[in-house]
Amino acid sequence: MITTPPSERDLHAYVDHALNETERQQIDLYLQAHPEVAARVHAWQQDAQALRTALQASLQQPSNPALDPAAIRQRIQHRTRQHWASVALLVLAVGIGGLGGWQARQMTLGAEPLASSALPMTDALVAHRMFAQEGFLPADYSGQQKNDVQDWVDRYFRQAERLPDLSAAGFQPVSCRLLATDQGAAAMVMYEDGQGQRISFYIRPPGPHNTLLAKGSRRQGDLQALYWSGPGYNYAMVGTTDAPTTRLLNTLRF
Repeated sequence: MITTPPSERDLHAYVDHALNETERQQIDLYLQAHPEVAARVHAWQQDAQALRTALQASLQQPSNPALDPAAIRQRIQHRTRQHWASVALLVLAVGIGGLGGWQARQMTLGAEPLASSALPMTDALVAHRMFAQEGFLPADYSGQQKNDVQDWVDRYFRQAERLPDLSAAGFQPVSCRLLATDQGAAAMVMYEDGQGQRISFYIRPPGPHNTLLAKGSRRQGDLQALYWSGPGYNYAMVGTTDAPTTRLLNTLRF
């Protein structure tokens, strides 16, 4: 109900179009008789219209894809992956690289085997887990044919063994990553079959102690590694411990 004279609340309701027709007519009559109040109400009306115009303009602006919640989550996940990839690469370059010296010391002194953290080609297992399973960082090179990947490997590792041919088992080399260890530059070539299963080939120099490896096989968690040495390099093939992959690794001859 409109009071006489109308209260400030009544006047704001008038500006906001919150009154019925009868109440609006009462306010109109009052404003005609009181020009000073009418001037104040007119100023309120101008402010309200300016606010409506600004809000309408903001609603008509094109949507910003960067503010989409899904896009924000993806950016956070990407930054998290980059962070952990940097940490993992540091482990490869500094921590695991020191294993070669310890392995050489064990072979020289004839000591008991080291704990599993210092077993052969731990860096190959870590690289497979990071890049083949977890998907840290994009590949340095993605080859369309086996010869393309072989040429990429030859560029960094002269006179290395040829890449294993796993085509009979349905695996083709699809990508390469160049890594760093204390022993020197390393690389991982990832193979993939039509079902998305992955096996990796890992190569690095034996390091300053020339720690060459006898052919062997080992497991770490859900991964199995077949490792060996050739002229100038240590090698490993890594895959999961499921039966098909294990059978494939066990049939490889080097």
